[in-house]
Amino acid sequence: MNDSTVSLPWLVIRQDDNGNRYRVGRYATRAEAQRIADSLDDRGHQQLYSVERIGHHGDAGPRA
Repeated sequence: MNDSTVSLPWLVIRQDDNGNRYRVGRYATRAEAQRIADSLDDRGHQQLYSVERIGHHGDAGPRA
């Protein structure tokens, strides 16, 4: 398996105080993405971090 065939369907999304959303990273498993989101949350910043799964057409689905 090479880099072009690796599936990374889980996103960590950061939402700032103004409602702007940014992709922080893509991950292979929900557990891995959740660990990253939790570690960022633990830093005490006011941003909200969430985990979402990418749909079949590349769009992020509802919050997982």
